[in-house]
Amino acid sequence: MHFATTEPAFTFRQGSRPLLISMPHVGTHVPPPLAARLSPEARQVPDTDWHLERLYDFADALGASVLVATHSRYVIDLNRPPDGASLYPGQSVTGLCPVDSFDDTPLYPAGDLPGEAEIAARREAIWQPYHRKLAEELARIRARHGIAALWDAHSIRSVLPRFFEGKLPDLNLGTAQGASCDPTLARTLERVAGEAEGFTSVLNGRFTGGYITRHHGQPAQGVHAVQLEMTQCSYMQEALPFDYLPERAERVQPHLRRLLEAVLDFVEARRS
Repeated sequence: MHFATTEPAFTFRQGSRPLLISMPHVGTHVPPPLAARLSPEARQVPDTDWHLERLYDFADALGASVLVATHSRYVIDLNRPPDGASLYPGQSVTGLCPVDSFDDTPLYPAGDLPGEAEIAARREAIWQPYHRKLAEELARIRARHGIAALWDAHSIRSVLPRFFEGKLPDLNLGTAQGASCDPTLARTLERVAGEAEGFTSVLNGRFTGGYITRHHGQPAQGVHAVQLEMTQCSYMQEALPFDYLPERAERVQPHLRRLLEAVLDFVEARRS
């Protein structure tokens, strides 16, 4: 199958401080010829990290750079390795170009799954530009400040039997089991999240950070990366129509801001 898109791979705003916020799963665009191959349910792109730009609307005031995906993860998943290798061997995961939903339902009811050439075309059109921009901005930040922080922002339904048992903690911090950032920063964030009244938290629980955190987090080279996987019930409706719930969101936003301020405090105290 041929693949083409008329939409840019991302939107980007450059900040003034040593922090880049990446939002790889907020995109909802599916090119019409591809959407026609998807099931009616899949066309609703239910596995989107909905409304994160609105939830993180304080990012500009913090001076952070913000990189936001435009295409749905059903087109290509920007938080997977380019070769499609599993992030969690032995556990259920969705792939680089997913063929099933989080509820384990087929995305392509006619069975016309993307082949190698189509996957390569999607990777070239969307995955590569996003990661190129991510790497360029981290390099720019590091060149200017001597250090850089990457915050990979995600959200997910709080109950998803395919991926975990029971209800997920609200604030899931991932540092690639300690490999993607300085342990002092990880401990600080664990403490800040633990002080978030009304919200549960964990460090390196079910979600320890995907490809972006693992690949770009290089603390020995001055790049500290952290993933936050939030429960969607913390700020929105988890079922259609996936509405943003402002009163609920306002309760978690101050804690999000404190986490990002802690990241900035850490890197700015250590910049060269």
